[in-house]
Amino acid sequence: MGHDPGTRLLAVLLIALMAVGSVLLWLGIPFLWIYGASQVVESSQPSMGAYVAVLIGIPTTMVLVGKGLSRLNHLYGELTGTTPTVKVRTPWLRSLRGEREPAHPRTVLDVVMVVSVSVAIVLFGIWFLFLAEGGGLPG
Repeated sequence: MGHDPGTRLLAVLLIALMAVGSVLLWLGIPFLWIYGASQVVESSQPSMGAYVAVLIGIPTTMVLVGKGLSRLNHLYGELTGTTPTVKVRTPWLRSLRGEREPAHPRTVLDVVMVVSVSVAIVLFGIWFLFLAEGGGLPG
């Protein structure tokens, strides 16, 4: 990465955007779709349309946000000169002796996604154990 302060600031901004987008991916999107559907439905017995909208909307929105995260990761790689190259070896050219595949180079997005999933799991656990009505710890 260059020593230019503007480049470093932009790189940090891209990492922050990836972090926010990752948390949005795992926590925000499902919450927003379920909350939105609950606000649209007028009775305690929602129609099948609300369920279908949530079941289609969540994965579709996750794919779109995932593509955006991938683009941010690509921009980060271009900015810092760390864009990994991918070597693909077709299956029929591989040895039958089980030679190991070269390790996939880790990107900033890989690390951000693992951290965000870990944070999402911890937050869900805290919510379930201590904040959920009727759930969590007995007593």
